[in-house]
Amino acid sequence: MQTYKYEKIRNVAVLGHGGCGKTTLVEAAAFTTGITKRMGKVEDGSTISDYDKEEQKRQFSISTTVVPIIWEDTKINFLDAPGYFDFVGEVEEAVCAADAAIIVVSAKAGIEVGTIKAWDLCERYKLPRMIFVTDMDDDNASYRKVVEELKDRYGNRIAPFHTPIRENETFVGFVNVVKMAGRRFSNNLGEYVDGDIPDYCMEYTDNYRGHLMEAIAETSEELMEKFFEGEDFTQVEIENAIRTSVAAGDMVPVLCGSGVQARGTFALCQAIDKYFPSPNKGVITGMNQKTDNTFFADYDANKEFSARVFKTIADPFIGKFSLIKVCSGVLKKDSVIYNANRDTEEKLSRIYVLRGKEQLEVDELYAGDIGAIGKLSNTQTGDTLSTKAAPIVYDPIKLSTPYTYLRYEAKSKGDDDKISQALQKLMEEDKTLKTVNDKENHQSLLYGIGDQHLDVTISKLLSRYKVEVEVMKPRVPYRETIRKKVQVQGRHKKQSGGAGQFGDVIMTFEPSGDLETPYVFEEKIFGGAVPKNYFPAVEKGVQESVLAGPLAGYPVVGVKATLIDGSYHPVDSNEMAFKLAAKKAFKAGIMDATPILLEPIASMTVTVPDKYTGDIMGDLSKRRGRVLGMNPVTGGKQEIIADIPVSELYGYATALRAMTGGIGDFAYEFARYEAAPSDVQAHVIEEADKNRTEDDED
Repeated sequence: MQTYKYEKIRNVAVLGHGGCGKTTLVEAAAFTTGITKRMGKVEDGSTISDYDKEEQKRQFSISTTVVPIIWEDTKINFLDAPGYFDFVGEVEEAVCAADAAIIVVSAKAGIEVGTIKAWDLCERYKLPRMIFVTDMDDDNASYRKVVEELKDRYGNRIAPFHTPIRENETFVGFVNVVKMAGRRFSNNLGEYVDGDIPDYCMEYTDNYRGHLMEAIAETSEELMEKFFEGEDFTQVEIENAIRTSVAAGDMVPVLCGSGVQARGTFALCQAIDKYFPSPNKGVITGMNQKTDNTFFADYDANKEFSARVFKTIADPFIGKFSLIKVCSGVLKKDSVIYNANRDTEEKLSRIYVLRGKEQLEVDELYAGDIGAIGKLSNTQTGDTLSTKAAPIVYDPIKLSTPYTYLRYEAKSKGDDDKISQALQKLMEEDKTLKTVNDKENHQSLLYGIGDQHLDVTISKLLSRYKVEVEVMKPRVPYRETIRKKVQVQGRHKKQSGGAGQFGDVIMTFEPSGDLETPYVFEEKIFGGAVPKNYFPAVEKGVQESVLAGPLAGYPVVGVKATLIDGSYHPVDSNEMAFKLAAKKAFKAGIMDATPILLEPIASMTVTVPDKYTGDIMGDLSKRRGRVLGMNPVTGGKQEIIADIPVSELYGYATALRAMTGGIGDFAYEFARYEAAPSDVQAHVIEEADKNRTEDDED
């Protein structure tokens, strides 16, 4: 593939609600520009973007895919991002590499939750954007309604550039509002010819044109003066003003078309080329590790080479690739690159541009371009590549934290290592996946963004790596403690011919007041009732006992154990005997000291639009949550702060989406342990007894 310099590069994230037509639109753009000779379909699994088996099986995008197309002499790198919320990490990676975004809206469905989330993401990253209203070929399409919804929500920044032309209930063209010219589709490539503006389009076209001219007038005093004097703007003035306003985010053009029929893609590519900024219009800074000075990369090809890895592909079929965006300088094949994050140096042999799963080899990549490097052994998503002479590090990519989790086990004995290795590769590829080895509760946990995310991961383990896991509800990490002080005796005596075993301790057990520490051990022996050399054995007995409490087998915390008396035998006493004596004393003492179960409490925030606050607070109450307060958040939202038992968080992501239509977000972190209510305690003990019985039967 030919090399392109930054002024001829556009990096565009394609965002929107799941199923709105993003992948079909990118496929149509590839078809329009001659990249493909036949347009693929999502339903057939034949699109450039959705090449993964899971995507083809489920018929929606799971990963961000780069699809570069050539429009005249400009390279447009489309980053086709998933629309379903569980794959938000992929969307965040795409946005980090993009300089602008297309938000796709279905003319049938209108504004959906995914549209709003895409807009909010563009706001967060200050990305220039356009809106492409697709599905205009559908009988139920309403471009006018979508524009009105957009204007109601986002105000005068919304600038319709098109008015659709429909004849005999068929989408046949559009009016270019910027040039006040009719366009009629001339073939199945989305190309058009000039035509008249139908009378029935004039009312809305004039309205859109009037608002557009007002917006253009506001870009400079000179144009404002011209506007008030009734003079017409030149086409150059109009296009320059639009370019400036779009780049600043002050104007969001709205275009229309049909992805399925590849109509409107010609005009979309024109608009991207004309109005979206090239990479060098953006700002990116890193830190030079050698000088400790800020490095202003700003996609300047004349500076030292640096690039950021924004995504990793670790597919057993196409291999491992680190997708990069070159931030400064030029990357040439056969270069030696340095990873300052890992302090490793590697020699490259080849550089690629990926188009879906297709690998196109290139000799070099200029600042601002997107490409891929194969088989970097120590490089991960978010790392910076540079030279050892100028070791640059950019800020890490901020990705959503996974809060939904499940417990998993190998279905076949002996597969544990295979599963671990497979999950490691999936986590290289997807930074919103996380595994936790919970030794205390003897369980392996897999964290993801939502249930669908975890389901896809389990499916990938089987389809890609041929390992199968069973999933189940996680065990809650309860604790046990005591509420009063007791004194008990523990005696271990065993005689079986020859030397026996004898250990005798009298101990007190009481609350220590520190629930973060399992136990505190003291000795207050007078007169040598128990020799000092056995004190460590007594403590060892306590140390082993707190690992599994007598109530339900959970770890014991907050206990102060004091050795106050005892006796020994000069021949039969040994360390093992005193350890076992301490264990007997512990078991008897804890049961006498009013033992209780402690449950973990999480501190949680739930962010939802105002209208959902009542439903959320009611649901939290049902989950035994305590609402502590509410804070208003920009965009007409409320942040609800609550304490909630960890046991009630299982399945919360799904419940929150159901209550809010997918617009709600939540986060939590462990806060403390509290005494569990009596009904919860009884249920947990009953379950523990049941499990013990089953284990004994086995």
